[in-house]
Amino acid sequence: MDYHALFFYIFIFILSYILTQTLLRKFQNLPPSPFPTLPILGHLYLLRNPASAHRTFANLSARYGPILFLQLGARPVLLVSSPSAAEECLGPNDVVFANRPRLVGGKILGYEYTNILWAPYGPLWRTHRRIAANEILSPRRLQLLSWIRADEVRSLIRRIMKLSSDDGNRTVEIKPALFELTNNVMMRMIAGKRFFGEGSETSDAVNRFKEMLRELLDLGGAMSGGD
Repeated sequence: MDYHALFFYIFIFILSYILTQTLLRKFQNLPPSPFPTLPILGHLYLLRNPASAHRTFANLSARYGPILFLQLGARPVLLVSSPSAAEECLGPNDVVFANRPRLVGGKILGYEYTNILWAPYGPLWRTHRRIAANEILSPRRLQLLSWIRADEVRSLIRRIMKLSSDDGNRTVEIKPALFELTNNVMMRMIAGKRFFGEGSETSDAVNRFKEMLRELLDLGGAMSGGD
């Protein structure tokens, strides 16, 4: 095939795609969207550095407004950066936005989208939510387990004071300490054991769990090409 003809067909395809997307946005009454929307990629080219995606989104919101439509590959994304708009989405229209995207991570890590984090809105998710609300997050349950939170906070304060008193010029890293605090509170409420920090369990099962949790957090925060 003549290369000139090939380039012509590619140009016609891209032009048709852009015109089609523009007309669809007008008919669907979608929020503003950055230009251009590339074929296949959509707006993924804007996220060259995933680590600074929050800054990219902030810049886009400052330029286009508090509600923005993005096409990340095959995934339509609504970017909301206004407190009033977020309240509107999560208040009167919460059912409309209650569903979860069917991502690869949810299939693998969420046991085929069956746990409370990844289950689609429906009977299964409502059952999980009811169990969590009654058995873990009810006012009575939280009051009964309040001593765990108080104990972990005291432990954190003692640890920070000890680290800071050992060397007056030493910098104390708060982020890992808060990570351990949060996970210890959750695991003591669920399993009755401390998994992190001083006085924690040191069995092989605990070590495997800690390694699995760190890997889960790393994979959960990464982008997948399959999505």
